[in-house]
Amino acid sequence: MQRSVLRPAYLKQTLQSASPKHWHECAVTNIPRKIHSNGRRPLQTFSPVQARKGLSELLSLSEKPAASTSTRLKPHKVSPRLLVPPDIGRPPYVDTGEAPWSDVPEIHDHQGIEKMRASCKLAADVLAYAGTLVKAGVTTDEIDKAVHKMIVDNGAYPSPLTYGKFPKSVCTSVNECVCHGIPDSRRLAEGDIVNIDVTVYLNGYHGDTSRMYAVGKVSDEAQRLCDVTLEALTAAISQCGPNVPVRRIGEAVQRIASQHKYGIVKDFVGHGVGRVFHAAPLVHHTRNMESDTMHVGQTFTIEPILTAGNTAWKMWKDDWTVVTKDASLAAQFEHTILITERGHEVLTAWPERR
Repeated sequence: MQRSVLRPAYLKQTLQSASPKHWHECAVTNIPRKIHSNGRRPLQTFSPVQARKGLSELLSLSEKPAASTSTRLKPHKVSPRLLVPPDIGRPPYVDTGEAPWSDVPEIHDHQGIEKMRASCKLAADVLAYAGTLVKAGVTTDEIDKAVHKMIVDNGAYPSPLTYGKFPKSVCTSVNECVCHGIPDSRRLAEGDIVNIDVTVYLNGYHGDTSRMYAVGKVSDEAQRLCDVTLEALTAAISQCGPNVPVRRIGEAVQRIASQHKYGIVKDFVGHGVGRVFHAAPLVHHTRNMESDTMHVGQTFTIEPILTAGNTAWKMWKDDWTVVTKDASLAAQFEHTILITERGHEVLTAWPERR
């Protein structure tokens, strides 16, 4: 689940007026500033708008699968918030609806790294399961219910739930939805593409990942966009290692996107992740002049969003859902990365790649 970086204050009026200049290879089943090692600074908190910056038996498939349409997305019915058993550990923002941000990058010790591995593995497993549910006729709300159940059955908390008052346990972004789509009663249609963004909070640590899935047969345009977005993520990950400037990530993504003439939505970025859901460093997906470097024991997400058309976007009245203004397709992939002495480790590696 990405962070918005409309600096410096993440104001609503800025968001509304801005006009910007997570494929299973394909798991889309059918488609190929300084580091502080000790001490903790109090967390900043932002309002929901300021925070803009992821079981089969629950599925109801009785209705005939929907046919693909070219109509724009529109809001559908959102069901009530799901409950989490009281014995499951919760992030501190659950009862406040705040969206905490820490500007202190976190360096994990051995125990912290093992906990990150566990939370990220669970997130990846949940995401892989969610992908098996993607079919024409299924609602994103049904996917949310299944994801929620798998997460809590594993003793974890679904991190998006109540973060900045987000009402669901997973983000589902369909077609032109750039990010932060709220699961609702809309049924997936043949030819749709959907990003599912899963974050879990397990034993005090967040694991964050997302990827694209296809609903049946998709257009060549949609498949190519998703393939290139995955290529951009892979190129960015290859840059990671100790003492490497974080800006190398943006350079790698920009190079791939430019080669294929796709836009990059620059206002939504990767971020540090660990005991805090969103923290420094900000991981830009375009060329930039940020001075941060990568450090052994650090974890962060890389999650580029590419568009087939213009990168200008708008936000729905729910203060979360972001869509392209021209209704062009958007795609995103995301992994959580650990910096190691020898390079890096993809903590949210897909099950078939472990």
